[in-house]
Amino acid sequence: MDFCALDFETATHERNSACELGICIVQDSKIVETKTWLIKPPSFPYFSRFNVDVHGIVPDDVKNSPTFDEIWYEVEEMMYGTLMIAHNAGFDAGVLRGCLNHYGMFTPKLEYLCSIQLAKKSWNYLPKYGLKHLAEYHQIKFNHHRAGDDAEVCAKISLLAFEKLFLTSNEEVSKYMKLKIKKL
Repeated sequence: MDFCALDFETATHERNSACELGICIVQDSKIVETKTWLIKPPSFPYFSRFNVDVHGIVPDDVKNSPTFDEIWYEVEEMMYGTLMIAHNAGFDAGVLRGCLNHYGMFTPKLEYLCSIQLAKKSWNYLPKYGLKHLAEYHQIKFNHHRAGDDAEVCAKISLLAFEKLFLTSNEEVSKYMKLKIKKL
């Protein structure tokens, strides 16, 4: 099983306002690397109070950080050729598209899957499927709403779900989750 779990935090409601990105790389069903970048968003120095209340990242934290276009090639290289998984993937895919569009960058041919959909197939008896709730259910401690931690927990939950569903390869995931896998 090879995939990357991804999570964005944003500065505003705008889809191009990524202020933090976390990626967790899984190879052969093992987490091999988690990396986080603070990002200076196009809205800098403006950050929505609502967003800051969620993740705690303020303009001062990113004032010396690179912009999305300055980190994208490293990010793309880490993600190359793998399935992208995110918790509430529509949001994260939208932020990725928004950032790429804002900087006039090519959108890669990438398939993605939402770990919420995966969790619902794996534990259809749970009352909630938020990342925090799933982490508590599986006794995984993390710093919620920080991109690297969220990406790593997403990867761990996805691995547990694949195990529960007896899915052992990317091909099996593609067949089983066919209607849930989207294209960027």
